[in-house]
Amino acid sequence: MSGSVVVGFDGSPESLTASEWAAREARRRGLPLELLQAWPWPKRDVVGSDQSYQRLRSQLTDRQAALRELVPGVTVSSSSVSTEPAEALEAAARNAAVLVLGSRGLSTVRGFLVGSVSQEVLRRAARPVVLVRAGREETDGPVTVGLDLARPAEPVLAFAFEAAELRSAPLRVVHVWATPPGSEHMSYGAIGGLEGEVSAGERADLAEALESWRARHPEVAVTADLVRGKPAVELVEAAATARLLVVGRRSHRMPRLHHHLGPVAHAAIHHVHCPVAVVPYD
Repeated sequence: MSGSVVVGFDGSPESLTASEWAAREARRRGLPLELLQAWPWPKRDVVGSDQSYQRLRSQLTDRQAALRELVPGVTVSSSSVSTEPAEALEAAARNAAVLVLGSRGLSTVRGFLVGSVSQEVLRRAARPVVLVRAGREETDGPVTVGLDLARPAEPVLAFAFEAAELRSAPLRVVHVWATPPGSEHMSYGAIGGLEGEVSAGERADLAEALESWRARHPEVAVTADLVRGKPAVELVEAAATARLLVVGRRSHRMPRLHHHLGPVAHAAIHHVHCPVAVVPYD
């Protein structure tokens, strides 16, 4: 593993939670931890700007000291840059092993509030980004990963297996499937036979996709689940007992193409309670 664990810090409760999670992740990975504070500081002649600057710098210094006590032996550094947060975080992610951000919780009905900065970074970052909920403790559940057999992205599985191994946790792989379009117009008997054929084929493909990963990580206990339904809905439900959810995001080599999260990642960051890792892949 190379790089460092970078966490965005602005003094908010969500960034405090995220920085604590990032510190433990840095210890697990044996990597340094970097706190990044980004803010487009106003001109020094603006009333109150100096006091605001000093207050935020003091928060950063205090948090750095607290994290050094939390994870002794981990190198903890901090930096403050005068630029737009999304731009600074995206740049920091290029050389990071993991970028960690915080999000604020609302109600179970409305879901979690993910700010515009976090959403922009999640869409564009070149490295895995983990979104951590404010006030949520990490559970002892499995690491759960959503796998699309049409695009079994290696970076997504690599991150998931590594995360499970680092935590000595089981790994649950969830693949959501659906019967072919138009099958709803078939007879019940025909639908049942078709579902059996499709599910058998999907199960065989799932086993094949995981075979080499199981061999590379024999110490990770893997459960492979085949679920019928809508991927975004089923994966949110599957993550109810997870300690970490891993999902993929397609990235484009052409910088002019629009970056988007996709429905599964979008649902995960807004409705899953545990930390969510969004892993880009080509």
